[in-house]
Amino acid sequence: MNIQDMFERNASPCETDGFPWNRAPPPSAGCGNPPRRSRKVVDRVDGFSTTSLTDAYIMALVRKENNPTGKVPTGLADEVVISEASFRSAHREFERNKDPNSKKRKREGKGDSSVVFGEGSYRGPWRKYEEYRPDAEEGDNDDDLEEVEVEVSGSEDDDGGYLEDSIAPQPAAPTSKAGTAYEDTGDGSERTEFLGSEEYDYQGRSVIMHADLTLGIDLRGDMPPIEERKNFHPKKLIHTFRHPDKGHEKRPITATRFFPSSGHVLLTAGADSKILIWDAFHDRRLLRSYLGHTKSISDVDYSPSGRQFLSASFDRSMKQWDTETGACIAQFSTGATPHCIRWNPSQPAEFLAGMSDKKIVQFDVRADAGRKPVQEYDHHLQAVNTITFCDEDRRFITTSDDRSLRAWEYGIPVPIKLVSDPSMYPLVRGCPHPSGKTVLYQAGDNQIVAYDTSKFRQSRKKSWRGMNTAGHAVDVAVSPDGGIVASGDSGGYLCLYDYKTCKMWHKIQTSKEGAAVLRVAWQPRETSKVVTGSLDGSVKYWD
Repeated sequence: MNIQDMFERNASPCETDGFPWNRAPPPSAGCGNPPRRSRKVVDRVDGFSTTSLTDAYIMALVRKENNPTGKVPTGLADEVVISEASFRSAHREFERNKDPNSKKRKREGKGDSSVVFGEGSYRGPWRKYEEYRPDAEEGDNDDDLEEVEVEVSGSEDDDGGYLEDSIAPQPAAPTSKAGTAYEDTGDGSERTEFLGSEEYDYQGRSVIMHADLTLGIDLRGDMPPIEERKNFHPKKLIHTFRHPDKGHEKRPITATRFFPSSGHVLLTAGADSKILIWDAFHDRRLLRSYLGHTKSISDVDYSPSGRQFLSASFDRSMKQWDTETGACIAQFSTGATPHCIRWNPSQPAEFLAGMSDKKIVQFDVRADAGRKPVQEYDHHLQAVNTITFCDEDRRFITTSDDRSLRAWEYGIPVPIKLVSDPSMYPLVRGCPHPSGKTVLYQAGDNQIVAYDTSKFRQSRKKSWRGMNTAGHAVDVAVSPDGGIVASGDSGGYLCLYDYKTCKMWHKIQTSKEGAAVLRVAWQPRETSKVVTGSLDGSVKYWD
């Protein structure tokens, strides 16, 4: 007896349903499952035949008979297969029966954007249609509803109002837009305060405008040629500028500027909307404060003579100040936020401002009341970050968040050069080289790049790396002799590089807390003095 006969004799009818094991039906699931039988179902309408599963077809009929509502549960609906000719015929019949007089449904008005709640409030894209009820319950049956004409009203008592309007009594709408009326100027809020020991010296000269000649440093003579200058990188901290008021709240420093040519006083601005001027020699104390802005200062810039300076703020205003007396001479505004501001060195009565609305606006301080721009340069696609004059101030270069660099002829609102590449990063800060042949930019990919001012091309061999600037608009500065490049760092370091070799010389930690160094400026007359402004509001002097 072989093994096969043994299995045939021992197999019980209960286990195999009366069949021997080798003739039992195959399993209904698994790898050996044969394909189910199918049949041809003929579409009697157009004569085309389609293939359908027999079991699925029968189950669909059973579900339709057992479901009195006529609705097939989700996931159990049977497929209806028709030919392309039948579909096109039915589609043409549907198009012919459409109502030719149907019109677009009307919607509510957008409302007033100054009203947040209540009657006449701003709806915007959420306004409802004339015959649409957004507050209807999901369980409502459309067959039980009657078509009625709905009157749309903005009243809170109407049934068609928004649910949010009837939750609680809403505050009244503001009577004016004074909180956003940045165009209102001349309200007399500008003020100044002298905080030094003596405002004038023994000869009646202002200590702010007059450079002391008894320091052993020539602060009033002409700057020597760049070949005769020699600078060294700083090594230690020599002073920290502190506000005399101990309760003074420290805010991030947003701008640092030395007095033109002499550098005997230092101008700083911060996020506390205050502009301060410090003595860079002697006891290095605070001399005067300039108050008048209501929000953070974005940039400041001296006039070529230093007698006046400009300030730009996030309160959407630009102000012209007298450096000696602290008086606010004029105020300018376009309704947008100024990000950077620069005097024209060759035309002291005109200045440029890079705005948040993608424009560079040109103002003339000699213009009549109204203070409107005399020229606009509007080819950028996003907010303007930097403005740098070059070519004896006949041209200027601008950079923007649109990752582009544009060169302009001064007074002509058409760019003469556009540099834009998909691999570029936004250039957030810029500094011209003392030779005037190159402009250095702080890029958003943790490096400093250089562009020449003749053909406005990037110098591929010039790239300074090693700093970390992620998340901050970190400043870059070049020493008066053009040999050292200084940069801030988001980790709280002052990074110093050799201009020719692009190698890092030194890296100084400015604070133990690691506050980012946002602003860097070289003293124009000293050989190795640098001032830094940090995110924690500290201003430090290095030598």
